[in-house]
Amino acid sequence: MNWADAGFTVFGTHVLWTDLIGNIAALSTVLLAMRKSMWTWPVQFAGSVLLFIASINAHITGNALKQAMFGILALYGWWAWRRGTQGGKQLAIRPADWWERLLLIAALVAGTLLVGLLFWVTKLSWGAQVPLPKGAFLVAADAYIFVGSAIATWAQGRALVDFWMVWVAVDLVGVPLAFSSGLVVSGWVYGVFFVLVVVGFVKWLREYRAGTAAAPQVAVAQ
Repeated sequence: MNWADAGFTVFGTHVLWTDLIGNIAALSTVLLAMRKSMWTWPVQFAGSVLLFIASINAHITGNALKQAMFGILALYGWWAWRRGTQGGKQLAIRPADWWERLLLIAALVAGTLLVGLLFWVTKLSWGAQVPLPKGAFLVAADAYIFVGSAIATWAQGRALVDFWMVWVAVDLVGVPLAFSSGLVVSGWVYGVFFVLVVVGFVKWLREYRAGTAAAPQVAVAQ
């Protein structure tokens, strides 16, 4: 057994160290994002590398590609937040405009259809090996999680409050898919994610509203 396959058994279930540590890093990323810490992105990058390895071992190609995408988007997010905090400024968070929300929804729908078709034709998704109609559902779920994760991470890089709710939508599919794929740790972590992202959404929204409420008072004081 090589290091990538190393793990331990709990109640008859084999848990990969890469899956466990990668998901701990992923959870830490959410907690750091709540605080708008720049460490959000390096930790996300490290976690994506470990989960990429775990997904390859579990033969979940779609999830592996998602982790590779996370690594790339972590670099973008680090650059965007660094740019937004230059000169000691606080990261400016805001809700998406109506047209941005329409763009996010359209990108999620169109992206899922296109990526789902790609996953099916190329057999990149493990669901493509499963007989219809279950196979089509699994490929669609794989594509939905892939595209939704990309959109959420991109919106997070732009400091949009709405990115938390995109993650909620992703987790609603990610939890059952992870358990059915045998990634038990990932399944439980997705469940914890669901709770944390709701908390994160409320925290960011309150912070934004507090900032906008204080702005007129500062203007009057000046």
